[in-house]
Amino acid sequence: MTYHTLSPRPEVFHLPPVIHGAPDYAELRALGLNVDDIIDFSVNSNPYGPSSQVHDAIARTVIDRYPDRESLALREALAIHHAVDMGYIVVGNGTAELIWLVSAAFVHPGDRALVLEPTFGEYARAVVLMGGEVVHWRASEADAFAFRTAEIAQIVTQVRPRLCFLCNPNNPTGQSLPREALTRWADTHPSTLFVVDEAYIDFVPAMESAIHLNRPNVLVLRSMTKDYALAGLRLGYAIGHPQVVDALVRVRPPWNVNALAQAAGLAALEDQEHLQRTLAALRRERDAFLSSLCDLGLDILPSETHFFLLRVGDAAAFRRRLLAHGILVRDATSFGLPAHVRIATRRPEANQRLVAVLGLSGRTPPGNFP
Repeated sequence: MTYHTLSPRPEVFHLPPVIHGAPDYAELRALGLNVDDIIDFSVNSNPYGPSSQVHDAIARTVIDRYPDRESLALREALAIHHAVDMGYIVVGNGTAELIWLVSAAFVHPGDRALVLEPTFGEYARAVVLMGGEVVHWRASEADAFAFRTAEIAQIVTQVRPRLCFLCNPNNPTGQSLPREALTRWADTHPSTLFVVDEAYIDFVPAMESAIHLNRPNVLVLRSMTKDYALAGLRLGYAIGHPQVVDALVRVRPPWNVNALAQAAGLAALEDQEHLQRTLAALRRERDAFLSSLCDLGLDILPSETHFFLLRVGDAAAFRRRLLAHGILVRDATSFGLPAHVRIATRRPEANQRLVAVLGLSGRTPPGNFP
């Protein structure tokens, strides 16, 4: 009998590896650590957790029947929350799924997609799997990783990409792009779909969203795993022109948002008081946290968000040393920043613990603590 090797499509072998934040359970097991004993600074979610109404809604949710495949109740609530029509909204299993749906729906083999970096790695992976070519624009540390709008405008004109992915405010740098720049780009390049990931916008007070630009070639992604602290349920949504949204609906898997996530999203939206109170507390704690870290003489890069980059020399070694103390930070090597880690502000007692551990090194480089 002759056996034939079943080969996947060639793009699979060209996918760039992407490492994300959050605990690696296999790593913790190998180190003999329990996830419950780890203080996790590697994720950018609201550390105060979800509203108590979310837990109540989950407890009431029926799980022995299929969920609403259209997420109608959640989309209705989101439409009211953002003052848009329901036809402009599609809900996904986290923002990551929506990124992949955008590429599945809009990237032809050979299409070029511009990605503004350093940033979330799933933008490039999704494009490569669809046979697209990723064009990179990379911010400079000399500019504190700020967006250089004139440079970006020039490369958009030169490349004329099918898609342009930008995270605003950006992960991992915490820098934001003026909405006026995006408006100019969208108007100048109507055949480019600008995919604006606003997962962290609620962490920046008074920052203007691109949702109400009302441009048919601007699609806004929002994550409820970050500000509403629903990471374990995976929930996000996209807001854009109905024709763009319809294309995402056509390629999404059936029942892509489970019943628990839909119920949690509804409950979280209803408790805006919890959201605003916890975000205000997080902003206050961020200022105190940064002040304590600066007192240690650490090299912290500017950020508009509650997370920030810290230059440490050898990010992988720094992460390993902290993990031995039960503290997890984000090695930024996968962002192309092997000398940096990303740290997100947490609750006061956790922040004080990290400051205390880093303080063990005195005024020596931060990677040298015991």
